[in-house]
Amino acid sequence: MNPNKTISPAGGDQSKQLNTVFIIAWFMCTVFYFVQYALRSAPSIMQQEIIATLNISSIEMAGIIGLYFYSYAFFALVSGVLLDRIGPRFTASLGILLVVLGCVLFCSGTVFSAKSGRFLQGAGSGLAFTSAVFLATRGFPKKWLATAVGMTQCFGMLGGFMGQAVVSPIIKNQVLTWQMFWMVSAGVLVVIFIGSVLITPRTREGKINWGGLTEPYLVVLKNPQSYVCAIISAMMFMPTNVGNIAWGSQFLIDGLNADPSDVALRLAMVPLGWVIGCPILGYISDSIGRRKPVVLGSIIMMLITGGVIVYLPNSMPNYVMGLLLGIFSGAAMIPYTMIKEVNPDEVKGTATGVINFIVFVTSAIVTNLFSMLIGHLKEIEGGQLTLKVFQSADMVFVGGLALAFVLTLVVRETGSKAKAA
Repeated sequence: MNPNKTISPAGGDQSKQLNTVFIIAWFMCTVFYFVQYALRSAPSIMQQEIIATLNISSIEMAGIIGLYFYSYAFFALVSGVLLDRIGPRFTASLGILLVVLGCVLFCSGTVFSAKSGRFLQGAGSGLAFTSAVFLATRGFPKKWLATAVGMTQCFGMLGGFMGQAVVSPIIKNQVLTWQMFWMVSAGVLVVIFIGSVLITPRTREGKINWGGLTEPYLVVLKNPQSYVCAIISAMMFMPTNVGNIAWGSQFLIDGLNADPSDVALRLAMVPLGWVIGCPILGYISDSIGRRKPVVLGSIIMMLITGGVIVYLPNSMPNYVMGLLLGIFSGAAMIPYTMIKEVNPDEVKGTATGVINFIVFVTSAIVTNLFSMLIGHLKEIEGGQLTLKVFQSADMVFVGGLALAFVLTLVVRETGSKAKAA
């Protein structure tokens, strides 16, 4: 089939047949999602090298990492409109190009270029997941769609794991400098870009009434349940997005005096836990027909595992506790399902964009506020990053999870058994 031909299933509905061209395009976009997730987590294990090169503090470094979440949130929000208006070929390809440019700028040697590059990485990555889901809905029969979307998410989480566990020895053993790593990554993405352009079909779902573009957003945003779902997920993502990715390396090295050679693998246990936890917890939720019990139980286990890691370090196997924290934080994806279920069918895509926006804006804001808090507590401790500093700052995550627990108690149950009742 000629990919240059405009293809659009009638009404955007899924057929009962596999559409090979769209499946290949979906796989290509999923590979992009894998790579961008690896690049999202990679800076956490090369912070010392970047800090030395740019001559910045660890707090400034955390701020640079946090820029990713701002741009990711905005582009995730508008990605649905881009996909509907101009199709996945342009949208996915635009995302890849933005990440390529972001990689090149990130390693250019100045603070401004590093900030610009990280911002562009987030912008391009914000288009990856929604583009993959868009292609999956046109390539797979409806009964296989959940599996395809689940595989997409697992690819991303696996990329997050490899961005820490695999990249670390490459940098630490000086196989590549940290700058060379980003240039090689840009080259890999160029290859993916070429494949995406050649393979991805052009689709047009019909002209959009630009004057009515805000209507789906208004439907979602006028529903109080949408905010509750989004805040629950945002609070559950904080220990991983902020704690693990932005500050995990500093916590292990400065707070726990961990062996630097072990840091990357210990951090990588959390995204590896996502790979396990996301599908398993989602399956449990579907099997029992309830969302809230799984989320509540996971929040409790996050508090326990996170508490052991921060307040009782080395009392339990380090790798096991990191893995468990990642597994139970996988329940943060369940509110993504819930927000779709509390809103009308015709705005489910918009609902996904809204929750993505709120989650990542929250992560960006909290990253900056948490860095300021660390700086304040560090001054109190005589300018040293001690374990006490991190233990005091960790109350931000404890408070966030407590808020998520309370909100989960009051949010509407959307599982199949609740609907049947």
